[in-house]
Amino acid sequence: MENIYMLSDAEITNRISAKIKEIRLKQNISRQEMADSSGVSVSSIARMEDGEIKSFESFLRIMRSLGKIDIFMPMLQEEEISPNEYYKMVQSAKRNQRKRASRSNSNNKEQEESEW
Repeated sequence: MENIYMLSDAEITNRISAKIKEIRLKQNISRQEMADSSGVSVSSIARMEDGEIKSFESFLRIMRSLGKIDIFMPMLQEEEISPNEYYKMVQSAKRNQRKRASRSNSNNKEQEESEW
C-alpha cells in the first residue's frame, strides 16, 4: 500500500467514497435501504459515493449502517500514561497549586502599635 500522506485530500475522499459504494454493493444494500437505515437521504448517499463527502455526521451514519463504525476505535481510545508520567504530572500539579496566605497576628499588632 502506498503512503497515505502522499495522497491529496481529494484522492483520499475519492477512495473512501468508492469503498463505501463497494461495501454497500457487497452487502447487497440498495441506496434506498441505506437511506432508511441511516437517516441520510438517497441523494446525499449518491453524492457521497461520487466523492462528495460534505457532512461528517452523514458519513458516520452511513459507516454505522454498513457496520464499519469500528474503524474509528483508534481515534476514540484514551492514551494510557505510564506510572512515571503520572507521577510527574501529579508533582507538577502540586508545584503549581496556589498556596493560601497564612494569617499572621504579628502584622495586626505592628499596625496597632504604629503611631500613624
